[in-house]
Amino acid sequence: NTQISGQGLDVNKLDVDVLEQIHQMGGLQPVMPQAFAETDCGALADTGRTVVEFNLTGESVELPIMGGKTYNAMTFNGQVPGPTLRVTQGDVVQMTLVIPADEVTGHGNDMHASQMSAGNFDSVNPGETSQYCYIAESAGVFKYHCSGVHLAGMDQHVL
Repeated sequence: NTQISGQGLDVNKLDVDVLEQIHQMGGLQPVMPQAFAETDCGALADTGRTVVEFNLTGESVELPIMGGKTYNAMTFNGQVPGPTLRVTQGDVVQMTLVIPADEVTGHGNDMHASQMSAGNFDSVNPGETSQYCYIAESAGVFKYHCSGVHLAGMDQHVL
């Protein structure tokens, strides 16, 4: 369930001898680092790590653009791009996404720093709140954007 790039292994293209050799060596054991394995906010709060809370509101806003025109934008906290969220590597990120009851569409959140599949960030409908947590394992600068498996017009959210 991670977005980490890697090399795939197509067993249909392997020699039977190679598969037997792997079996004789004890087989392959998939390994998931603890940072990516645990996403329960309660369990992560008890790890002794620093918990950094982010509260975002997903809302549609009319924003000005060049030429005196406006653009109907789907935003986080009324701005594009959304707020900069800063943590230290190893912190627990606790993300709460609120969608106001009068919002016209659901929103979601896909944080690339989490290295989890976007399937973990389902849509949050108007009047709902959703929360998720993960450990900020990888250092770097990462984007986040609206996402959700069941969101109609999700491409419009990202664009």
